[in-house]
Parts: sequence; C-alpha cells; structure tokens
Amino acid sequence: MTAVKTGLEIVCESPPPSLKNQRVGLLCNPASVDSRYTHARERIRRAFPGQLKALYSPQHGFYAERQDNMIESADRLDPVTGLPVFSLYGDIRIPTRAMMDPIDIMLVDLQDVGTRVYTFIYTLSHCMEAARQYGKKIIVLDRPNPLGGLQVEGNLLAPGCSSFVGRYPIPMRHGLTIGELAILFNTRFGIGCDLEVVSMQGWKRAMTFSQTGLPWVAPSPNLPTPASAMVYPGQVIWEGTNISEGRGTTLPFELFGAPFLTPDRLMENIDTSLLSGAVLRPVVFEPTSNKWEGHPCNGFQIHVTDPGVYSSYAVSLAFYQAIHQTYPDRFAYKQPPYEYEYERLPMDLILGDRQIRFQIETGTPLTTIISGWKAPLSAYTKMIETVYIYK
Repeated sequence: MTAVKTGLEIVCESPPPSLKNQRVGLLCNPASVDSRYTHARERIRRAFPGQLKALYSPQHGFYAERQDNMIESADRLDPVTGLPVFSLYGDIRIPTRAMMDPIDIMLVDLQDVGTRVYTFIYTLSHCMEAARQYGKKIIVLDRPNPLGGLQVEGNLLAPGCSSFVGRYPIPMRHGLTIGELAILFNTRFGIGCDLEVVSMQGWKRAMTFSQTGLPWVAPSPNLPTPASAMVYPGQVIWEGTNISEGRGTTLPFELFGAPFLTPDRLMENIDTSLLSGAVLRPVVFEPTSNKWEGHPCNGFQIHVTDPGVYSSYAVSLAFYQAIHQTYPDRFAYKQPPYEYEYERLPMDLILGDRQIRFQIETGTPLTTIISGWKAPLSAYTKMIETVYIYK
C-alpha cells in the first residue's frame, strides 16, 4: 500500500464539481501514472467518460522518446484514443488558441524534479498564461517533489538570465511540489489564471521519494531513477560545458567526467566539507552517445549517503571550480544554441546568474559564493511558505 495518493488518484476518486460536463485536456507524459502504473490518460477516460478531448506533451514528447534539448516532437494523433496530441516543445511552446479551443479545462499531470532548470514547470506556466488569455481553467494534479520539500539551495534567477530553463526568481533547488509552484506562479509572479490544485493525500515535506511508496517512471529519458533526480540540481550544470554528465551511460547525472580529468588531482583542489552527505567514487566510463561518445572518461559517480545534508548544487559547483582551475586549457563551455536561446552562453542560463560564473572563474571561495545567496534564499523561503499545501 502506498503512503501517498497523487492528485491523479484523488481527482478520479473524488471529482471536483468544476469538472462536471466540461471538455477536458490532459498535459502528461509516461510518468503520469497512478500507484498501479495505470496511465493518466486511461484513468481520466474512465472517470470522465466522453470528456477527454485533447492531449498535450512537454519536452521529450508524449512518450518521452526524445533524448536531448532542442530535439523536438511533432503534433500527432494518439493511436489509443484517436485524440490529437499537441506538442508544447518546438517552435510552439505556448499553446495557441487552436490548441486550446477543444477544451474548457486543462488537467496537468507532470512529475517535476524539484529543480529550476527543468522545462516542464515552464510549460505549465505557459499553459497557465494561455488559459488566462483564452478563458480556460487549469487544474494541476499534484505529485511529490522527489527531493522533498524541506531544503532549498542555490542562487535565485537573476534579471537577464531568464529563459526556457528559468523564467522566475527561484533557486536551483526550489523546495515545492508542482502544485505549489503553480500557486506561486499564479499569485506571486502575476499569471492570474483560473487555477485549481488537486492536492495529494499523505505527502509530507520530509519525505524522500522512496518513502512515498509510489512507482518511479522516468519523467525524462536521462532521469531514470530517484537517485538521478537527487543529484540533478547540481549535475545539470555540466550541460553547459564539455564535461560529460553521464548521458549515453546507464547512470546519467550520477556520473560525470572527461578524458582529460584525473580524479586524484581534482580532489586536491576540493573543499571536502562541501561534500557532506555523499561519497564521490572515482570511475572510468565510456558514453555510447552525446559528449565524448566512444571515449573513456575519467571522473566520479556520486553516491548520496544522507539526503538530508547533501547539497547537490554546492557539490557540483565545487567540482566546476576545481576543473576550471586545474584544466584551464582543456575545460570549455558549450556554445549556443541551448533551449531556444541562440546568443547567451548556456552556462549563464543554467546557473541563472552570470556573476556566479565570474566568481567561479576568478577563484572566489565557494563558501563566499554560497554566503552571498543566503539572504535572498531566506527571503524566498519565507515567501514560499505562503503557498505551502503540505507540512
């Protein structure tokens, strides 16, 4: 028996009055399942016969078959239901009037991963804006934050660094469920759509994903396990560099490295106090695709031993700085484009603040960098308490 019931299960068992006789759309992907792995499309069809009129898909596609950023999915017909599947990742990322016309209410059932740099939450925000524009309603079917809801970490997104991997001033590890994020976007960041959140039963902020009893289905191809999600808020920074983040291996984001790295030499330049809650085990891996395909990479696997003290962003920033200092002639930044940004440096968009990159490059102690975001993070923490649904 699961400890947590998701918003999907609650909405099907106890339908809210707002759904009666309404035409319904569903934004979902393969991770939109109940505790018995039944997909949301089937649950909604059974609970609301004849009401489901359209499906919508985020980045990676309706089947999460698309691997990397800017690999787009096209509109299609769902072979099971015959319904249109509108892709919201491509040239069109904001639903058009034609996409919204078939429905009165959009249900959103997406598994977020607790990190600012994840496009699903911005697809949600675009749908909320379209709902306001076209007179529709959004109902978010809430799901757990796999990182828990107690810790927040990192700098807030700075002005000038807004993109499809960061639209609002939230930290790298934001500490909210997707339903709470929707409330935050709607009330604090001014979207102002007709919004309803179907909350979970049984979820507590201190829970790890394994404690929920819910099945993990990869929300995107390179987050296959809760362990990969746990390290993602830090490890995502390697997307902006020539360091492999483990894509093309069986342990994406848990692994990182490059052919030119020497783990022992790197560890000499790391403040090990920043690695609390994790063991960094030296490894050699060979990606079968993506960066360094076919080349053995020297690096590390991150083993999280205490999620309560592990600071994913700090750990990855520590290695970023050590690699930049140790291999200045070999380390390099990825150049644009990145997530539909064609001019700005991807690393700045990922970090969410150019100043962080400048500080890393000039050798500012990481403890000083972290101290610099404490006050904004404290203010953010107080703000989000106003949108908490769960204790």
